[in-house]
Amino acid sequence: MQDSAPPHVPVLIRPILDRLAPISGVWLDGTLGAGGYARALLDAGAERLIGVDRDPLALQMAQGWGAAYGERLHLVQGNFAQLDDYADGPLDGVVLDLGVSSMQLDRAERGFSFAKDGPLDMRMGQSGPSAADLVNHAAEEVLADILFHYGEERAARRIARAIARARAQAPITTTLQLTEIITSCLPRPKPGQSHPATRSFQALRIAVNNEFESLVQGLEAAERALRPGGALAVVSFHSLEDRVVKRFLQQRAGQGGRSNRYAPEARQDAPRFTMIERRSIAADPQELAENPRARSARLRLARRSDAPPGPAMRAELGLPTLALENLD
Repeated sequence: MQDSAPPHVPVLIRPILDRLAPISGVWLDGTLGAGGYARALLDAGAERLIGVDRDPLALQMAQGWGAAYGERLHLVQGNFAQLDDYADGPLDGVVLDLGVSSMQLDRAERGFSFAKDGPLDMRMGQSGPSAADLVNHAAEEVLADILFHYGEERAARRIARAIARARAQAPITTTLQLTEIITSCLPRPKPGQSHPATRSFQALRIAVNNEFESLVQGLEAAERALRPGGALAVVSFHSLEDRVVKRFLQQRAGQGGRSNRYAPEARQDAPRFTMIERRSIAADPQELAENPRARSARLRLARRSDAPPGPAMRAELGLPTLALENLD
């Protein structure tokens, strides 16, 4: 295709195309975003691609670049947790690029970025309770649990206490307000370290969008939707997501074992997936030079077997579980 380049480079797209070649048939991109993976798959030979995104803005943007693909591209607003509902037949491949998209980070008004001043929002689907609702109304103990379990933030209680003090004076409504509160609780980062607010913003985004529940449901939906021999590619950007994907695929490939040495060995059903690579795939030096965003990315690949689908054993997936308050 000779149309304009996508606004961001899709992370780890080369190993996806190389290891899953030849690309053909019907694919579903459950995290369409700015369209990088969708375009690459269509250009590589996919006959048809179903592009799914919770964010209506992603679908609006796709009307422009997607016109060049005509009826080969079908757009759906929805959550990839129900991706099997959007396929009209068995799929040849599913790709999921987890987390926040570059398109969302780059728009201050979406409230995802600690580096850009905007309303404290973080809603991927632009509906339901926002990050501001969570920050201003959740109990201090709930906030601390979110920051610790979803962001692996060791200073979670200190930050939650500071948020509670600040909101008692005035509501916290912008990203930079929250960033200042978080950074005041933590030491200045050393060269090469991530921004002090990175983990807290990640945690709040995950909670606002219920991302772990969607991830497990999406993996189960992909298992139901893929034909025997169909490919699953999942790109994650932090260890919590990657752990869930890794354990799901190990479980579904008959490699579940025990979650700890005292637990009973998990019952092994017929393998529903075959691992294409036993280990996760990271960006090579060339990609890191071209796209620094790939630094933390991990890719896991698997192929569907002909075993019937079934629900995952969630207790074995290492899911962080929290009883969040109803913020509606």
